[in-house]
Amino acid sequence: MKNFLIIAGIISAFASCTSGTETKEEAATEQPAAESVQMTKDQLTSAGIETGKPTIADISKELQVNGVVDVPPQNIVSVSFPLGGYLKSTKLLPGMHVSKGEVIGVIEDQSLVQLQQDYLIAQSKLVYLQQEYDRQQLLSENKVSAEKVFQQVKSDFQSQQVLLKGFAEKLMLIGINPANLNDKNLSRSVAVRSPINGYVSKVNVNIGKYVNPTDVLFELINPDDMHAALTVFEKDINKVRIGQKVEMKFVDDPSKMYEGDVLIFTRNVDENRSGVVHCHFDKMPKNLMPGMFLSAIIKLDKASAVTVPDEAIVRYGGKQYVFEAIGDNQFGMVEVEVDTAANGLLAISSKSVDLAAKQLVLKNAYAVLGKMKNTAEE
Repeated sequence: MKNFLIIAGIISAFASCTSGTETKEEAATEQPAAESVQMTKDQLTSAGIETGKPTIADISKELQVNGVVDVPPQNIVSVSFPLGGYLKSTKLLPGMHVSKGEVIGVIEDQSLVQLQQDYLIAQSKLVYLQQEYDRQQLLSENKVSAEKVFQQVKSDFQSQQVLLKGFAEKLMLIGINPANLNDKNLSRSVAVRSPINGYVSKVNVNIGKYVNPTDVLFELINPDDMHAALTVFEKDINKVRIGQKVEMKFVDDPSKMYEGDVLIFTRNVDENRSGVVHCHFDKMPKNLMPGMFLSAIIKLDKASAVTVPDEAIVRYGGKQYVFEAIGDNQFGMVEVEVDTAANGLLAISSKSVDLAAKQLVLKNAYAVLGKMKNTAEE
């Protein structure tokens, strides 16, 4: 029994020592880096560590965004037929090119014949009323007939003028020139012509279908003014200015860059907390189609910033730091916010330290971090 108790005590003591060792190892592993570190001249030389003041430079920051090719509403044309009718023929397919004035469809209906007939009858009646008006005016001036008769003829003549003008406007609305219309060229069909040079995006009808005046037969796109619609998040929208330069590229050819500039941007944000920036292409890319995906870099306004080389920045614990020289070969960590700059430099800023006046480690900052971590573990 005594031997058993001795053995149990030994096991318990061994377990206690083992547990204590593991706890110390875990504590050493989790222990954060010290706030400062002392290094010797030999250590600085062997690690190639260099210090100096950061550079103050005017930099143009960049904003990376995504977007799509968009068409302004005034460049999208919906083609309808104002009087309705049956589609007799069309050869349009989505993607086809059409020229302004080109026949893109033919509509026929008896109401078209009736409109032309009404115009010619109104025109013939106006000729008679014109002659009657001239005759009654002469009689009225010579006091041969009553003034009341002349006034009635005058009213009929003016009403007929209005009626004829209304028919003429309806004819021009469907593409018939009233001046060329006579009893020998009445037609039951009318050609629908393209109002722009562009491409067909939608064909909503088929041959033989009756279309109402409100129905959209075709949708055409004018490609001359297509632009990029870029999505910019709320935190960055206030950095965008009209006229800023933009570099854009498409997913099908990411090696080719297209230049442009900011044309206009929305003054509000949507439910996704973002706004839209519309950009104009300096040179319109070929085979551009609405809805194509693109990525872009917006060149923001230049601003003075404190810049350091990339080697001066260390990433540790999910944050970014630089090392400040605070004494004789002694360095302290300073948390910074980092932004991109030009010529291989990074722009840095700190809410608590005036970095512009400090001596910082500009080269091989990770060697200082390594020494600091080793010192903390010791």
